[in-house]
Amino acid sequence: MHPALPEATPSPYFIKYETLCLGGRDYRIRSLLDRQQFHDPNSLAGRAGISSASWPLFGLVWPSARMLAEAMQAFDLTGKRVLEVGCGLGLASLVMQQRGADVTASDVHPLAAAFMAENLRLNQLAPLRFHTASWADDDAATLGRFDLIIGSDVLYERDQPEALSGYLARHAAASAEVIIVDPDRGQRARFTRAMQGLGFGHRAETAHPTQTSGEAYKGRFLHYRRGNLDQAGYA
Repeated sequence: MHPALPEATPSPYFIKYETLCLGGRDYRIRSLLDRQQFHDPNSLAGRAGISSASWPLFGLVWPSARMLAEAMQAFDLTGKRVLEVGCGLGLASLVMQQRGADVTASDVHPLAAAFMAENLRLNQLAPLRFHTASWADDDAATLGRFDLIIGSDVLYERDQPEALSGYLARHAAASAEVIIVDPDRGQRARFTRAMQGLGFGHRAETAHPTQTSGEAYKGRFLHYRRGNLDQAGYA
């Protein structure tokens, strides 16, 4: 791990650089130094509903994001248009971009796009499509629909199950799969009921108890499908 450094252009928040092994490949990642960072001089984050306490969360490396990125290294992406919601640093999007997938990353945070662009550059990857949006936005006409939608650790507040399920339903293709990595934050049952109410079948599997870093992990992969995909094992 490299020492924390301020950005080349001075700013009131601090960053760090680290190398993560994801799917057997090393990725150079720029992230925020810690959870104490905050900078919103024009109230862009505030107007998007992001509090000072939650402002830095997009820019940290989270265990669930690592688990999702690992899964996307082996997942069959052939012919699929993919959306990562609540992407934060977008580790899974980086892995999929490296594999040549048709991927769009999305987050509500006003700095997420800039961090994504820099991490793509650090890893010598081509730019990918980025969409800044809230799950309350009715942007289906501009963003379109996707065959696969993924996300990690996106169910940590009480209003998120309904907001996210509605957004997913608007952006899922007629036949689509959704994969959410959830570290058992307590909103899983409500989210699943909301998804089932929107016509998605569901199954869950326990995630591997160890990250590639060697650190312990506890959580589940939540799978949802609708349309004419194989529904064996889905309730």
